[in-house]
Amino acid sequence: MNYILFDGNVRNQLLPFTFTRPVADIRVGILTIREKWEKYLGNTISTVTEDYLSAKFPMVERGHNILINASFLPSEDLIKIVKGLSENQAVFVDDEPLAFFTTEGQEVDFDAYDVIKYKHNDILRIQYTWDIFKLNGEAIQRDFDLLTKGRKSQAIPEMTVSFNNEQIFIEQGATLPLCSLNATDGPIYIGENTEIMEGSMIRGPFALCEGATLKMSTKIYGGTTIGPHSKVGGEVNNCVIFGFSNKGHDGFLGNSVIGEWCNLGADTNNSNLKNNYAEVRLWDYETGGFVKTGLKFCGLMMGDHSKCGINTMFNTGTVVGVSANIFGSGFPRNFIPSFSWGGSAGFSTYLTKKAFEVAKIVMERRNIEFTETEAKILEHIFEETSQWRRK
Repeated sequence: MNYILFDGNVRNQLLPFTFTRPVADIRVGILTIREKWEKYLGNTISTVTEDYLSAKFPMVERGHNILINASFLPSEDLIKIVKGLSENQAVFVDDEPLAFFTTEGQEVDFDAYDVIKYKHNDILRIQYTWDIFKLNGEAIQRDFDLLTKGRKSQAIPEMTVSFNNEQIFIEQGATLPLCSLNATDGPIYIGENTEIMEGSMIRGPFALCEGATLKMSTKIYGGTTIGPHSKVGGEVNNCVIFGFSNKGHDGFLGNSVIGEWCNLGADTNNSNLKNNYAEVRLWDYETGGFVKTGLKFCGLMMGDHSKCGINTMFNTGTVVGVSANIFGSGFPRNFIPSFSWGGSAGFSTYLTKKAFEVAKIVMERRNIEFTETEAKILEHIFEETSQWRRK
């Protein structure tokens, strides 16, 4: 069977992260959503997404296909139902299609489908940007169980202090001398070829993905994922860093989501709680205004390729778009559009020529090419987001 993940109706609610990727390639837990479905189904899975992203993320359609709503995270019960779908069958959660069977070129009409209502309590769904950190602890536990089942962990080094060792898994090539691992409140997963430097203290649930590094004396609180090839230091609480991003120095990051190819300068701090303890509101690209999150703790949402200088301060509930560059004293505003250059004193447009020069250098440092495909995606985002930049 051929499986295809589609964005569904939440794509705009997951901006700025879905400016540069399908919903399926959001990382939550240890794996991306696509990787989770692939592990469960034992298949390579393609995606159907926005036209401007399709060159990088092409859809593969065959004679028989099952399309899956990428905002839903898989579980064993859900996998059984999805695998069992046959022609003209669909799975719905309330009024939302979760998965459905199609043949190549078929025009889908759910009125003609046999609809299966799915009402299990194990549903995890990423509908809003803040769900990524809010649900991350539970997603780590699910991925941990999936990835470690029937496998043996590398031994915990003698000089490393550890608690609840059954919930600690260390992949081959990881080095972690003289650190503290406390899995009492959730699992700790240490990926291949990672490094945890001396003096670091970690509380689960926590995931350190392949090739990532924790700098000396890093403090990690639960519900945190450090994506592949990222470098992190300072204090981090309930955050998800997608990958290839750096927060290499002291400073606090809490209840936040950071995309790929981002860099937070030394002593960057974000607020994750308002002084009056009021509900946090976040910028919503769909409505063009700030919406309620239902949360008291909510920090920074930063899209791919964005960066900030040393001593940058972010207010509670700040949204930064793609390829923004923030610097200077004071708090910048709570919504910083893509391709903005500046800080609390004001912003100008960060031209694509300059942004591409930086992206090329940054990616080359990780032996990854900044391709023409990448450039075209960012050019599209530059045009699409011009309405929010001040002229």
